[in-house]
Amino acid sequence: MTILTTAVSAMRGWHRPLTVHAMSMFALVLACAVAMFVDDRLLMGESVWLKPMKFGFAMGVYGLTLAWLLSRLRKGRRFGWWLGTVFAVAGLLDVAAVAYAAAHGTFSHFNANTDPVARTVRTVFNFGVMPLLLTTLAIAVLLLIQRAGDRALTRALRAGLGLAVAGMVVAVWLSNSSGATPRTVTDANGHTVSMTGGHGIGDPDGSGMPVTHWSTTGGDLRVPHFFGLHGIQVLLLVTAILGILATRYGRLSGERVRARLVGVAGLGYTGGFVVLTWQAKRGQSVIHPDGQTLLAFAALAVISLAAAVAVVIAARRRR
Repeated sequence: MTILTTAVSAMRGWHRPLTVHAMSMFALVLACAVAMFVDDRLLMGESVWLKPMKFGFAMGVYGLTLAWLLSRLRKGRRFGWWLGTVFAVAGLLDVAAVAYAAAHGTFSHFNANTDPVARTVRTVFNFGVMPLLLTTLAIAVLLLIQRAGDRALTRALRAGLGLAVAGMVVAVWLSNSSGATPRTVTDANGHTVSMTGGHGIGDPDGSGMPVTHWSTTGGDLRVPHFFGLHGIQVLLLVTAILGILATRYGRLSGERVRARLVGVAGLGYTGGFVVLTWQAKRGQSVIHPDGQTLLAFAALAVISLAAAVAVVIAARRRR
């Protein structure tokens, strides 16, 4: 109870609409988890409620991160509040559209049917997706003109928001250029659905991986999209770990050293995002990399490790 009280107290100064938005998303996750046990309808071999559950969790985590971030702005706080509010409303509408389609046992994305459910979902996406991208981009610009903490934290936030924007852009860009031919599939009600486009390349409706259901037979745009969207949480975790280590290791006590290490982590993560996007575009499953992909990842790992070691050695020499 004390932990819960402390958490609620800490969140009191966060962006209120985004906090409510995140709590709504987590409530949806719980509702979908229950629905998966009582509703046995399947779409492409998976529960109709799995997709809104994944969307709710991802949007909830990201919304909570933005709610905390906006509370740290020193300049443009009012503008930031409106940006966060627009994001909260747009995100709520988009995930609600996914849940609405799931409740009707049909597909939310790439559904080209003309029935009322498909038209409603497309309308929501047409008006709701772009505000998510634009508000995230605008918040990133706000961070570029100010510091939201020490150098390491500010660098993590800037790089993380940049990756989030890239993750949203690559999903839209590659979805429209995936080359998927129009096809027909069957929804959970046994009705024929006309599908145009897809998140997969080579196998537009591919799946196979547990939990994520990313494709094991072709390239999958959901991989770099997820990787980019949640880069900010990874970089914030790196920043927190460096802050803890700084209390034990003097060479990490300098703010500039930690900021440089976060920068190395950000560049390495961005490189991983680029390689995953390149891999998906070539129609290659994330779990079946070829020699070129493995070489790219190996080179990225070596360069990132060498850069991190160089930063630590330089810090030791200065001390």
